[in-house]
Amino acid sequence: MKKKKSGEKPYRSIIRNCIWIFRMQFTYAPRSFWAIALAVPLNIGISYWQVYLLSLIVREAVGGREFQEIFCTLGSLSLIVLLLSIGKDVLTRFEGGEKDLFRMRVALRIREKSLSCFYELYEKKEIRDLSERAMRATEMWAGSHPICDISVKTFELIENIVCYLLFGSLIAGINLWLIPVVMIGPIVNLFVMRVYNRWQQKHHVKYMELEQKLHYVTGKSADFAAAKDIRIYSMSDWFREAFQSLTAEMDMGENQQAVRRFLTSLLSLILILVRDSAAYTVLIKMTLDGALTVEQFVLYFAAISSFASFFGNILTSFGKLHELSLRICDVRKYLDLPEQTSGGKESITSHLHCAPEITFDHVSFRYEGATEDTIRDVSFTIHSGESVALVGLNGAGKTTLVKLMCGLYRPTKGEIRLNGIPIEQFAKRDYYRLFSTVFQDSKPAFFSLAETVSGQIGGEVDEQKAESCMRMAGLGDKIDSLPQGIYTKLDKQLHGDAIELSGGEVQKLMLARALYKDAPMLVLDEPTAALDPIAENNIYQEYRHMTVGKSALFISHRLASTRFCDRIIFLKEGKISEEGSHSALMAAKRDYSELYELQSCWYQNDYEAGGGSL
Repeated sequence: MKKKKSGEKPYRSIIRNCIWIFRMQFTYAPRSFWAIALAVPLNIGISYWQVYLLSLIVREAVGGREFQEIFCTLGSLSLIVLLLSIGKDVLTRFEGGEKDLFRMRVALRIREKSLSCFYELYEKKEIRDLSERAMRATEMWAGSHPICDISVKTFELIENIVCYLLFGSLIAGINLWLIPVVMIGPIVNLFVMRVYNRWQQKHHVKYMELEQKLHYVTGKSADFAAAKDIRIYSMSDWFREAFQSLTAEMDMGENQQAVRRFLTSLLSLILILVRDSAAYTVLIKMTLDGALTVEQFVLYFAAISSFASFFGNILTSFGKLHELSLRICDVRKYLDLPEQTSGGKESITSHLHCAPEITFDHVSFRYEGATEDTIRDVSFTIHSGESVALVGLNGAGKTTLVKLMCGLYRPTKGEIRLNGIPIEQFAKRDYYRLFSTVFQDSKPAFFSLAETVSGQIGGEVDEQKAESCMRMAGLGDKIDSLPQGIYTKLDKQLHGDAIELSGGEVQKLMLARALYKDAPMLVLDEPTAALDPIAENNIYQEYRHMTVGKSALFISHRLASTRFCDRIIFLKEGKISEEGSHSALMAAKRDYSELYELQSCWYQNDYEAGGGSL
């Protein structure tokens, strides 16, 4: 995804964004649309009757009518204005609740998009930044809810245009020359507003990114997971300086916007003074010449003021719409990203009941922006029911290769096949059913242990199976020590009686989750990285049982853990350097043998230092 250049056109126009929002409202909260729409005729009626009421008071006062007649007439009009105002207030209150419902449903759709967006795309920083900007459009910011307020401002614009035409036709009936007199100022204002809107569009992404950085720094400073590091390494000053620097940059940007808004308002004020002076001079002269009565003077005087204000409101509403539309562009751009499904028509069902065969055929992969391939012309096959170990130094491309096999990345070159069928022919959601995985950077959420393992909520959990998988993964003693056992919740920030797991316990829990899914392909990416050697050895003893009837790929930095696998692939700088059984690779005395001997020395030293108690 390319970064937006200065001066580039918005993703969608204001009109198209307004239409999109209206459709969304009809889908998620149709009553909010009608509440906003019905307020338009009420506001027009209130504006008209308020102007007419002033001239009526003058007419009744100088017309020599009885007090009771005057009271009844004015009382009736005042009652109309009062009823219109009450109706407007009722709609506003009703609209508030419906707008919140609409906002939450759009926010939910954005979150669902984050869950379904193709992983390789979502991994990019600019996409996650776009996700944050889209989410911010559903939140209160600077007194505005962009996702809700754009429809409000659209109807405000329609309302002001109708009032402008209504009062303009009234003024034209007096003197046609009043129209250009009143219009000169707003036309100049329109030009100034366009200049300001272009500046705002040019700097929109920059200031949104500043807001996001400030939000990130603020959140991290209060993140409990970072609390130990912040204290031990005296990082509070760094956070303070980062916050102050970003705040200063934000203030500078807001000051620039404030200066431009002030100059725009100042020019508008000057033009209003010139306009009103000219228009009122014409009215006064016509009244002195006898062309207008006193009540007509009052009516037209108020009409001119309202006419000018409505044109100003049109410009203001349009300027605000432009600003809100830029926020909606972020939402639409994010929601328009491709889903995780590849659109394949091949059924995965027949491949789920037996150990699969997966083939890499001259596969290469390069990250966007990189100058070299991370995976380079790799070819190998994991045969049905075979356990394969993938080993190598950090940065060799092991995890990238696993993501390619799982369909999270697409190869830059070459082809990956499942039982002879290219994996692009399967829909991604279906293809993911093939794998039980444990990644090295997995994190549990705020559910219970059983819910986390099963991926199900409440009564849908197979409790017996979940507990069995946790015990098989080495969590038996842990769940026995907990008063609530497998029903214990995670994440203390959300549940008062929750627990926090250690790094090794988290990996065991993720392994239990993989066992519960019981997919035909088991993939373990450094599943024992946070475990001590004894716990690691216990897991490996169980590994043979875990892989019965499955194909398996196992990744590890510790070469001693790979000996039980049928075959070992040694990856070096993105290419297959060696391949074979442990004994064959040791006999070859190349990279694998050298690294194995080196690691064996480390383990032996640890063993001797511990008095043989390792």
